[in-house]
Amino acid sequence: MMATVRLSFSPAPVHVRTARLVGVAVARRAGVAEELLDEVRLAIGEACTRAVTLHRQYGLTDLVTVEMSDSDSYTVRVIDHAPIEASVGLTKLPPDELADESLTDDALTTGVGFALLAGFVDDLQVRPVDDGPGTEVRMVWPVTRR
Repeated sequence: MMATVRLSFSPAPVHVRTARLVGVAVARRAGVAEELLDEVRLAIGEACTRAVTLHRQYGLTDLVTVEMSDSDSYTVRVIDHAPIEASVGLTKLPPDELADESLTDDALTTGVGFALLAGFVDDLQVRPVDDGPGTEVRMVWPVTRR
């Protein structure tokens, strides 16, 4: 039985916890192995924090969207609506420039977020949304059917 759960929330940090809790509950129901649930929780939290930070940095009131679906795998998509150059700009900086104290905490959070996500998720894709500004962070974990 394939199910899709969709959450949309205002860009407030308090909502990230809810997204993590729902994401882990859906992952467990989908059949993600128990030993991967911490990775799921951390990855969803990181992707949502990144989206919320970008929205707040650019003064956006658009909702952050999280879609979770299970079929042959457990897929989570986190969608923001920030300008695309903001979403990927820091990922191209050399490591010594990431230590630059002139960078804001928000800028560091969004840039370092991709590196952290890559450590949590084997199947990670980041791409522009289909229409308008924004980025989709897509994460996939294997499931086992009981």
